[in-house]
Amino acid sequence: MSSGLLDRARQTLAFKVALWYGVLFVAGSSALFALSYVLLRASLEQRDHDAIRSTLGGYVADYELGGPDAVRHTLASAEAMGTHSEVFLRVLGRNGAPVFASIPSRWAGFDLSLIQPPEPAGRRAWSRLPATEGGPVLDVVCVRLADDTVIQVGRSSALRDETLERFRLVLAAVFTVMLVMGLAGGALLTWAALRPVRELSEAARSIVATGQLEARVPTRGSGDALDALGVLFNSMLDRVQGLVRAMRQSLDNVAHDLRTPLMRVRSTFETTLQSESDVAAHREAIADGLEQLELVIAMLDSLTDISEAEAGTLRLHLESVGLGSLLQEAIELYSDLAEDRGVSLYAAPADSLVVSADRNRLLQVLLNLVDNSLKYTNRGGSVCLAAGQQDAEIVVSVADTGIGIAASDLPRIWERLYRGDKSRAERGLGLGLSLVKAIVEAHGGAVGVESVPGRGSRFSVRLPIADHSAPAATSSRLQLGS
Repeated sequence: MSSGLLDRARQTLAFKVALWYGVLFVAGSSALFALSYVLLRASLEQRDHDAIRSTLGGYVADYELGGPDAVRHTLASAEAMGTHSEVFLRVLGRNGAPVFASIPSRWAGFDLSLIQPPEPAGRRAWSRLPATEGGPVLDVVCVRLADDTVIQVGRSSALRDETLERFRLVLAAVFTVMLVMGLAGGALLTWAALRPVRELSEAARSIVATGQLEARVPTRGSGDALDALGVLFNSMLDRVQGLVRAMRQSLDNVAHDLRTPLMRVRSTFETTLQSESDVAAHREAIADGLEQLELVIAMLDSLTDISEAEAGTLRLHLESVGLGSLLQEAIELYSDLAEDRGVSLYAAPADSLVVSADRNRLLQVLLNLVDNSLKYTNRGGSVCLAAGQQDAEIVVSVADTGIGIAASDLPRIWERLYRGDKSRAERGLGLGLSLVKAIVEAHGGAVGVESVPGRGSRFSVRLPIADHSAPAATSSRLQLGS
């Protein structure tokens, strides 16, 4: 593998996870093997010491029964029967001179002068003699008897060291196999565990490369964190795809709705330029063009307000607003239009209700709702404005006895530029309800609608109860639109 590929591999999440797994595995295995070795060594050493003590006890009993001759006899019998194990045995007289000794020839390298017998009779003392040329040690225990005779029994650690050496070799072999299998298994498990991450990365890379939002991450329904991440990523893509589709539809609708007034302005001006009309006709053409341009400006302003409200950047000048006077102002502004259309427009009393809101923006909401209700209410019908308190909210409603809204249109009436089939005959931009929703939600409220086709609709605006300590503020720009 080239250095470049190796460097890139080191930067991958799979390599880092496998590396951490390997480090933890090696550390854990090393600790386990070290503990096993220490315990085995302690166990073998304890076994040897128990054997030395037991052998010493037997020779002491023999000596007390028959003296040095009994010790020689016991040792000779054990050698003849083949039950004798290689031990160091020495009996010292009162003056410290050897009375009897049995020392294997290959143990001659130990310095026996280092053995210090105990002074009080009956006590035992341990000594550990290192070999002069390195290698096994000689563990010796000695006891002083009542007649000042000293009996010394010892055993070399050669057998113990050999067993530990074989155990170390076995541990090394097992550790090597486990390390290779652990690292290989860890790499495979890491590769399998990170498969959802790779699939997510591939889906994102495909979207970036092609610009198509149809790619999705396969999910398995396991419920683990990575599967939940895939589900969340797919949900995000669904949301983004829906927003992009809505944006494209909005752009198409905006282009279509802007084309009509602009083409009308162009046609009016071209007709006027080509005709030899008088000044009054020119003024009338200019006025008609200005009216169409005002319609375009209103649409663009409404779209800007909606975008700012949805992005959380719409400036609100909050103040305590009395709903009674606000409802009456909306009635006064639309009373002439309601009279022309033959619709009864009135408001229920709401003098004691106060909300903390931007007064002009809240009036803008009411005027859009009233304008919308008047458009779709037939002559002889009515539009009623009302306000009341429900729990911790103020509810403002605009109810009419108009044509109502089809059930298929209800979920979409708050979308930008959406106009149902029955509403296309009425003049409008299709932005009024979208603007209402955006402004209300910018105030921390919510909108709703109930409608029965042929019997009317009831639009409701829910706002938090006013904080009467809210300072007064200057009014913001009022934008009418529908």
